[in-house]
Amino acid sequence: MRMGGAALAVLALSACAGGNYRPVADAPVRIGPAYTIRGTTYVPAAAPAYDALGYASWYGSESGNRTANGEQFRPGWITAAHTTLPLPTYVEVTALDTGRRIIVRVNDRGPFALGRIIDLSRGAAEELGMKTQGHAPVRVRRVDPSEKDRKRLREGKAAARLEPLSGQELQRLRERLPAKGQ
Repeated sequence: MRMGGAALAVLALSACAGGNYRPVADAPVRIGPAYTIRGTTYVPAAAPAYDALGYASWYGSESGNRTANGEQFRPGWITAAHTTLPLPTYVEVTALDTGRRIIVRVNDRGPFALGRIIDLSRGAAEELGMKTQGHAPVRVRRVDPSEKDRKRLREGKAAARLEPLSGQELQRLRERLPAKGQ
């Protein structure tokens, strides 16, 4: 009986110290079932060669909420939401107006707005240099970063800096960018 009371006390205290959030980890990776938001059905898939052009937005007022993979949302961390990539997944996001590139850990679902392909956390938007804009044209491609970069991102820190894209490559991507709202 005494042991049971101690166990309950430990469980109660652990709930105060982090709630029922999933620990930040790279396993298990979850693809998840199809789901429908506002009349649009999204079908998550492995997508190992994912590489898309579109628009990014950012979010940050949901601090403390649970992400789609069960982790606690932390606006200052370098994370993102994507409608169909496995959770978690790592992507390289390139700002097509500046060529700036960062590695981001996808741990949530969204965005659910036409033409937007990724929702960045406030921290990711700041790293990419697009926080004041609110949204920006981007390239998002799935990557397999080093374990050191994965660890840094799991701890809320930025991955190693990437060199910006060259002007010629950036111009080529801009020419392929779909019009806003498509």
